[in-house]
Amino acid sequence: MRVDLFDFDLPEDRIALRPASPRDQARLLVVHARHPLADRVVSDLPSLIDPGDLLVFNDTRVIPARLSGIRRRGDASAAVDATLHMRIAPDRWLAFVRPGKRVAEGDRIHFGHDRNSCFLGKLDATVVEKRDGGEVLLAFDLAGPFLDEALHAVGHIPLPPYIASKRPEDERDLADYQTIYARDEGAVAAPTAGLHFTPELFARLDARGIERHFVTLHVGAGTFLPVKADDTADHKMHAETGHVSAATAAAINAARARGNRIVCVGTTSLRLLESAASDDGHLAQWSGATDIFITPGYRFRVADALMTNFHLPRSTLFMLVSAFSGLERMQAAYSHAIESGYRFYSYGDASLLFAGRP
Repeated sequence: MRVDLFDFDLPEDRIALRPASPRDQARLLVVHARHPLADRVVSDLPSLIDPGDLLVFNDTRVIPARLSGIRRRGDASAAVDATLHMRIAPDRWLAFVRPGKRVAEGDRIHFGHDRNSCFLGKLDATVVEKRDGGEVLLAFDLAGPFLDEALHAVGHIPLPPYIASKRPEDERDLADYQTIYARDEGAVAAPTAGLHFTPELFARLDARGIERHFVTLHVGAGTFLPVKADDTADHKMHAETGHVSAATAAAINAARARGNRIVCVGTTSLRLLESAASDDGHLAQWSGATDIFITPGYRFRVADALMTNFHLPRSTLFMLVSAFSGLERMQAAYSHAIESGYRFYSYGDASLLFAGRP
């Protein structure tokens, strides 16, 4: 499909720079195939889904994956920034380096020398491979938990570029850019639909008899990359790693068997379940990497509803929601959201989409 079909104009003042407070008071646009658009708030969620329905959350935890460093090559040096996006070994990460032209295979990069840490401010790496689009493979001098500790000492919260370009990170972001149920470290971007949930909302969902289960997909920085191709067939997704437990798979299968709905909280949860499911929608324990790219025409096998934030023009995530609810319906929903003052992107408001199929 032509990528320009997924374009739209978004005023700059619609981009949220801070989340709603409390989190569950963000606005919620309900998009249903058989009903008009409805303006609600996230705290209304228990009344919008039925007892016995099952919510699927992504429990990945964001790490301080943005690093500033100095590239050394002989006597020459240059400042570079790196954003880690996928761990492939205890000591190795794929990363996007900017400016990419400043690094080459064999270069040494010294991160965090201007900050104190238990490693005397040192976190060094070697560029072992250079790929297209500024992507490199970094081999760090530390590995495993020692590398993790160093990243926490010298790294920064990887705020999305549309926020980071407008203000610096601060202490509030350490809490704001993490879900309350984040558990498994490895993401370099938050599963932002989950940012709206509070302990109080969880308690009300429990009282309503709505199930809650977790999967893990470590969201990569590739989620923010623009689609530069003119046709969706020419766009390559970056892989992300994830895991579906046997217990969560069994709970989803049971809910589907009794006729209840599977409600994915976030596109990350949805993409992981669709990657793990068999052709008939059955799930089993699953671990691995996925580069699934969902565009209109895709046949969804698991999800019946999707709670998600409002996404960038021409992005793979707007393509996904258009596949889920229909391109025309999502164009109308986004037009309504813009005109009605909804706040967009990671710290913005949310939508609740019910599948545009029988």
